[in-house]
Amino acid sequence: MLTTRQRILLKLIVEGYVSTAAPVASDTLSRQYPGGVSPATVRKEMADLEESGYLDRPHTSSGCVPLDSAYRFYVES
Repeated sequence: MLTTRQRILLKLIVEGYVSTAAPVASDTLSRQYPGGVSPATVRKEMADLEESGYLDRPHTSSGCVPLDSAYRFYVES
């Protein structure tokens, strides 16, 4: 089960990736997050979402891209 923060971040990641076709970075997400959160907090949540099978990182130091399960979650919610 995803937390509220993870749901919001997953939504932002899917929307960001669809609009730019580029991996979404934690710094970008921290600026877009309602109320603001630190990039470190975003990176931790992104790592959790990656472990849960929602995200992938093309390179170790890059942002994340959504996987099929992330798109499915986005559409269903």
